[in-house]
Amino acid sequence: MTKTKKNTANTANDTTAEPILVLGSTGKTGSRVAAQLRQRGYEVRGASRKGPVTFDWNDENTWEQVLEGAGAAYLVDSQLPDAAETMRSFSKLAVASGVERLVLLSARDWVVPEGEEKLPCERAVRESGARWTILKPSWFFQNFSEDPFIRAQVQGGEVVMSAGAGVEPFIDAEDIAAVAVAALTEEGHGGQAYELSGPRLLSLDSVVDEIARATGRVVTYRPLPPGEFAAYAGGHGVPEEFVGLLNMLYGWIAEGRFATLADGVQRVLGREPRDFGDYVRTAAASGVWGGGGGVERR
Repeated sequence: MTKTKKNTANTANDTTAEPILVLGSTGKTGSRVAAQLRQRGYEVRGASRKGPVTFDWNDENTWEQVLEGAGAAYLVDSQLPDAAETMRSFSKLAVASGVERLVLLSARDWVVPEGEEKLPCERAVRESGARWTILKPSWFFQNFSEDPFIRAQVQGGEVVMSAGAGVEPFIDAEDIAAVAVAALTEEGHGGQAYELSGPRLLSLDSVVDEIARATGRVVTYRPLPPGEFAAYAGGHGVPEEFVGLLNMLYGWIAEGRFATLADGVQRVLGREPRDFGDYVRTAAASGVWGGGGGVERR
């Protein structure tokens, strides 16, 4: 295997000399992982279904080309019906191709019926033979500015979810990416599963209040029961299968399933995670939600 020369901008702890594969490189975390790696002087091979380098979990013919020569890879749980077996096959191929490190973006644990594996893709990566690291973040800040369905709600002045009065330790995708970059390039993260959260718990009422203050607009939160939310989301063009997923995720917020702070960002980066208020001010200044005017508070 031909190795590329490491850029001298990399720090002494960085050990990966080969190109680093970033799957989902156009997504919320993948795009940030790729950008931060490039900023540190690494050669990045970004791959996605719509990117310049094509990768599709459903098409094994696209796998070998993205793995060739790579020394580490950032993976995102594919969420496919056969995701675990797909991840297992890909991870085994990655190791056979010379990939030494696998970093998987997973999710925080949840309770399932007895005997059912919670997050089978994690097991597939752990058993791959690579030095693995698993990232288990809470909800991203960027869902409010980069998810088209939720962003449109913020722009319209009313965020509608079936999350009740629950709270969530929302996290910045930039922090997730920074942890991923450390795991991909530095020693000491092999065999680790990092729970990642922001620095405080927030209700949806608090979220929209902070967005309203930053934008100078009125934004409110309207909680709906799951059935009413399904009708609302379906009426706004959300596919039925995705409505079910949203109701599940929002339901977890409503019941406070992950209403605890995690210390993964501090353990890996040696600093506190970014606060939601800082994110909101930056996003508002970019104009992503519009500014001025707004709707009348009900």
